Amino acid sequence: MLISQLLKEGTKNLSGVDEAVLKNIEAVKDLAKITRTSLGPNGMNKMVINKIGKLFVTNDAATILKELEVVHPAAQMCVMASDQQQQELGDGTNLVIVLCGELLAQAEGLLKMGLHTSDIIRGYEKAQEKVSEILDSLIVKTVKDLTNETELVSCLRSSISSKQFGFEDTFAPLVVKSCLSVLPSDPSRFNVDNVRVAKILGGGITDAHIVRGVVLTRDSEGTIKFVENAKVAVYSQGLDTEKTDQQGKVFVEKASQLENYAKTEERSLEVRVKALSKAGIKLVIAGGGIGEIVMHYMEKYNIMVLKTSSKFELRRICQSCNATPLMRLGTPTQEETGFVDYCGTEEIGGTRVTVMRQDKSSCGISTIVVRAATNNILDDIERAIEDSTNTFKAMTKDASFLAGAGAVEIELSRRIKAFGDCTPGQDQYAIKKYAEAFEILPRTLAENAGLDATLVLSNMYAQHEQGQITIGVDVKSSSSGVMDVVRNDIFDHAGSKKRAIELATSTVITILRISQIIMSKQSGIPVPGDRSGTGTMGSTDNDDDV
Repeated sequence: MLISQLLKEGTKNLSGVDEAVLKNIEAVKDLAKITRTSLGPNGMNKMVINKIGKLFVTNDAATILKELEVVHPAAQMCVMASDQQQQELGDGTNLVIVLCGELLAQAEGLLKMGLHTSDIIRGYEKAQEKVSEILDSLIVKTVKDLTNETELVSCLRSSISSKQFGFEDTFAPLVVKSCLSVLPSDPSRFNVDNVRVAKILGGGITDAHIVRGVVLTRDSEGTIKFVENAKVAVYSQGLDTEKTDQQGKVFVEKASQLENYAKTEERSLEVRVKALSKAGIKLVIAGGGIGEIVMHYMEKYNIMVLKTSSKFELRRICQSCNATPLMRLGTPTQEETGFVDYCGTEEIGGTRVTVMRQDKSSCGISTIVVRAATNNILDDIERAIEDSTNTFKAMTKDASFLAGAGAVEIELSRRIKAFGDCTPGQDQYAIKKYAEAFEILPRTLAENAGLDATLVLSNMYAQHEQGQITIGVDVKSSSSGVMDVVRNDIFDHAGSKKRAIELATSTVITILRISQIIMSKQSGIPVPGDRSGTGTMGSTDNDDDV
């Protein structure tokens, strides 16, 4: 009986190496080609316009993959692996995709030679176990003191240079100082969300600076624009006259009664605002709208007022000034009252911003103010800062580093090839191809820098054979194309590299295990939760993430 007779009409069935395995490999290779040219300091930008017409110009693989909305099942698996890398370590997403594409490309050659997929999978598994052993022996630096700024800067330069090449000396010290200013007594509890980025158009990239506190990209309410050494009261809702839950009617017989009714409300608000002033409150922050009467009395008693509509921003403000948000207008207790050394509105590049700074008091939030000519550059700088901050977080758990710029990949390739030569059976072919796949990283770095990749790889292999395992690609060179990366402070985090290789290998093995693809005919019925209404099963569209 034919399989088409077993399944519903319209069902597609693809099986065998040619129809299933090789087509999946081709899809992943095409995906890897997209992100490969964005790898490294000289990576090219991609211009992506998403489904709502928003423009992205970036070389960040995580952003590119998120906005591309990949639908091929095999390619989606690679995207999911890179997402996992981004969530766990915040860096190395492009390495996962590029390595997946190259490992499958090497497996394609073995399949066409007649090797069975089981032999390839077995060889890849053995090679991946060997990689974990080898990486532990290739660690070139371990940071023992997380408060040593010089060591931290040298470790974070690579994370920034991969996104903002040439500005690593500008941003690495800023990121280190910001992270150290919010580092808790237990470093393992470091939270990357405590390092914020305020993006302001205009100026130059080198105009970036740090504020110990919060920077709000809006002006304050009213005429009071500056306070110092101020007690802070934070309210999670707007400040206005109270409204009852039920509707009622008030009968007024005389004009004097109407005047007294309004005055009673005003007098009640004035009493509350006056109580704030007597308690020493100089700054009030509201999580909603502020009524005109309330604003009038705030001005009368010289209280500065800020408004924010974001509950997350309100939470960060409370964290920076150690305040507790209140539900309604009233005088906070001493424990609920916050404190700020300085709060004032400033004009930066034509943009009015409000700065809440802690000069002497402790602060749980640090903000890096970045400047650039366009929003796309500002977004890319923010991604570079996020990557380096995530690297710092990874350091709080494992502060081991490997030689960067492709040095560790060449050494892995060399040692795994030697391991393959010592392995009996057909597994050795897969192990050797696994080793060759690691050449893709230094080759891509050289190609993106405009160097002769073949010459660079041969020079690197020659140096590594002589025991110089820290020789990597020199993207600034025009001659040999290699350099000692440790002397130039180019490092890759060991945990991030190891996890990226594990994810890529696991994904490739999963794809190689697929021997048959069965696709049912689409019903055309909208899937619950699918806003497009096209009935595509498994849709993951989410407009809220845009």
